[in-house]
Amino acid sequence: MQKFSVPTRQEVSETNQAIFDKLQQQLGFVPNLYAYYAKNDTALADYLTLQNRKSTLKAKEREVVNLVTSQINGCHYCQSAHTAIGKMNGFTDDQMVEIRSGSASFDGKLDALAKFTASAVQNRGRADETAKAAFFAAGYTEANLIDVVIVIGDKIISNYIHNLTGFAIDFPVAPQLLANAA
Repeated sequence: MQKFSVPTRQEVSETNQAIFDKLQQQLGFVPNLYAYYAKNDTALADYLTLQNRKSTLKAKEREVVNLVTSQINGCHYCQSAHTAIGKMNGFTDDQMVEIRSGSASFDGKLDALAKFTASAVQNRGRADETAKAAFFAAGYTEANLIDVVIVIGDKIISNYIHNLTGFAIDFPVAPQLLANAA
């Protein structure tokens, strides 16, 4: 069985070392996912550019998309990372479990977003008409739809990287849901 390791700062290119230094300064550590991207000379910078692009979605809305997508794709690393980030954005533990399950009964607009995201991810971009109609009825626009798809794509990249490699989770581990919900 192939064993995957997370590189240290000394094991990556000078360009990636500079990114590690910036992440260390901003976050207090370099998350293992980001470090793993640094095995490739351009992937870390490319990924961070995608992840940090300007969006029509608010931070909480991006976290809904991240949590739902990560749950459907079974990525425990991203579920854990985005549970920690969700807490920083004001979600409670119970709310995040509900979001991961594909709904948000505590907020009608976020509920429409969670259900739309779940339908889009489960159906590979062919969200059902009910989820789409509810998304737009909740006040989302076509510009928002584009940003949801970009966030889904961003998260699928990370989900697949971790699901393929299984390196250590360096965030507080999110609780497993009874079934792979959403």
